[in-house]
Amino acid sequence: MPDDILFIQTGGTIDKDYPHQKAGYAFSIGDSAAKKMMSTLDLSIKCHYISCTRKDSLDLTEEDRQKMVDALAQTMWQKVIITHGTDTLQQTGRYINNRVKNKVIILTGSMRPAAFRDSDASFNIGMAIAAAQVLDAGVYICIHGVVKEVSDIKRDSESGKFY
Repeated sequence: MPDDILFIQTGGTIDKDYPHQKAGYAFSIGDSAAKKMMSTLDLSIKCHYISCTRKDSLDLTEEDRQKMVDALAQTMWQKVIITHGTDTLQQTGRYINNRVKNKVIILTGSMRPAAFRDSDASFNIGMAIAAAQVLDAGVYICIHGVVKEVSDIKRDSESGKFY
């Protein structure tokens, strides 16, 4: 149990599905991409999953972020990975950082849906799992090959990359 990891799904590009519809641009937030990925692996750790919201991160409200904080406060697991949309990853991270202590909390997402062949989702989730096992308590963002405390990470507005 000490090495168990809880995944909290919030939505975002990582979980997007693009069902065939007339409109063409419509999407829905599907089941947890992390859960789908982990189901194909034989890991030495146990992963647990809950869905907190299923929204594009631009649609998240303060109430949604508070639901995440409540879920973090109620869970017995000390290592948590939150899958999240990249547009407001930092905002949610800062919100959580001011409210939750004594857990390793890592926020990650992807620039392309996990369902896409060229998605960065599996790389980012793999990094987040590794980071969760070695970092001290705190709130981190793990994406694009970078792991930093939420207060230290920056994002390039042109490329969308975190550094």
